[in-house]
Amino acid sequence: MKNSKLETVKPEDQLFALEEHLAGALKPITPPREVVTRLRERIRFPQRDEIVLRLGNWKRLFLIYSGVMSGMLVIITIARAFFYFFGKRQM
Repeated sequence: MKNSKLETVKPEDQLFALEEHLAGALKPITPPREVVTRLRERIRFPQRDEIVLRLGNWKRLFLIYSGVMSGMLVIITIARAFFYFFGKRQM
């Protein structure tokens, strides 16, 4: 014998009920003005000329990109080596 109340509740209704509960429980707050002012002073967006200059220096960009990729390859190789050596002992 199945409970007919459980069969009639749709997953969408459960989701909406959960969203309504969270909307009531989590009220938005506003940070103090001095925190916002400090963050605006610390975060500086570069000017268009500076962005174009950085992207225009393609040799430096290529060097950074290749360095990151090489570092990731070394990390993956070391992780695979550890898995190979230590993973076999447990089997």
